[in-house]
Amino acid sequence: MQHWYQKYHQDIYNYIYFMIGDHEQAKDLMQDTFVRAYHRFDSFHGGDEKGWLVRIARNITIDHIRKQKPIAFLLDRPTTLQALDKTPEQISMLNESEKELYHALQKLKISYREVIILRKIKEFSIKETSAILHWSENKVKVQLFRAMKSLKKELQKEGYIHEQI
Repeated sequence: MQHWYQKYHQDIYNYIYFMIGDHEQAKDLMQDTFVRAYHRFDSFHGGDEKGWLVRIARNITIDHIRKQKPIAFLLDRPTTLQALDKTPEQISMLNESEKELYHALQKLKISYREVIILRKIKEFSIKETSAILHWSENKVKVQLFRAMKSLKKELQKEGYIHEQI
């Protein structure tokens, strides 16, 4: 398990951070992911260990979101951006396009945010994304298309247009 931590902790942290937008909470949830993986290691049947860890991280993150904002989660509204909680150093470390992307992602509904993070940011395959989200491969493709369209709309609303989106 320690080998997995060394190999995947940054990927798990980044996934959680993109979902919730809070550095300290993402660190805590990343640790919770590895603790849960350790306790449930007997349920791992070999294969894609990174995908298995991301599924655990996803479940822990969604549980966290439900507890923090139960009404918003039930209505599947985007979580509010907590930019005021960030230190000036953290904000300044992001370049302008990363900031725009971060803001736009936070405004998308959770399912769109998840599929974009997994496919475009973490670069999981369609098959891996399908397994993590418990969706069919076709649903992953359709949701990704819709999510990218929605992200593009958000970015245009904020006055940022990028030719690759």
